[in-house]
Amino acid sequence: MYRFLLSRQWVILTLVALLLIPTMIRLGIWQMHRYEERSARNQLVSDALGSKPLPVEKLTSPGHTVSTKERYRTVTAQGHFDTDREVVVRRRVNSDEEVGFHVLTPFVLTDGKVLLVNRGWIPADGPSQTAFPKVPAPPSGRVTMTGRLMPDETTEASGIKNLKGLPDRQVMLINSGQEARRLDASVLGGYVVQTAPEPAGDKPELIGKPGNENAPLNYAYALQWWLFAAGVPVGWLVLARREARERRAAESEKPTEAEPVGV
Repeated sequence: MYRFLLSRQWVILTLVALLLIPTMIRLGIWQMHRYEERSARNQLVSDALGSKPLPVEKLTSPGHTVSTKERYRTVTAQGHFDTDREVVVRRRVNSDEEVGFHVLTPFVLTDGKVLLVNRGWIPADGPSQTAFPKVPAPPSGRVTMTGRLMPDETTEASGIKNLKGLPDRQVMLINSGQEARRLDASVLGGYVVQTAPEPAGDKPELIGKPGNENAPLNYAYALQWWLFAAGVPVGWLVLARREARERRAAESEKPTEAEPVGV
């Protein structure tokens, strides 16, 4: 009844099914790993944002590499902004995906060390982005600055090429090592995304809090792949039974040969 399974068509179909099942299972496992990784990162971000603010020098120092657990920690610092040595970071977008600059201002601490502060996004003055834009002034005098600690940007981590020959006071990456050489100063590792204080009047657009990665989507994809894997043998069985049923029906419809009448 099922000898048709040995036909070339059904052998190929069976082999494809046998290949699809483990492939789909592996894809489901991969998506589940992605779900676990994203959930862990979301938890780290949540813990960091919800932690008690600390003085910045409790977490970083010159030459320090900001760790994953230190990223997004809320820090405070006392000092003043040094706008004379301010630069802008090229090709950055705001919440509306408009291309402009991030304002990177050295913040001189009371002990003379320098903290790099990303004060937010400003639009470019023109499409070429070669001229130094008009930058709103930060709070003047000695202030207490609050923000989120971030690791140094690198080409490897960000995918942004560190181009040479840029216009004056423009950079591609926020990197404390590079800025320490430019400023000839003792610069704390990493940088801070400013959240307070907000200057009065015209000001850069503050950078919003990091959003959660959509981990449940990966969980749903994992279940989807495993359902597909379970559906392959079911589908194969349904097709095989239907083929057998159709063959039986075709056999029953064949006219039987009449027996010869004896003389």
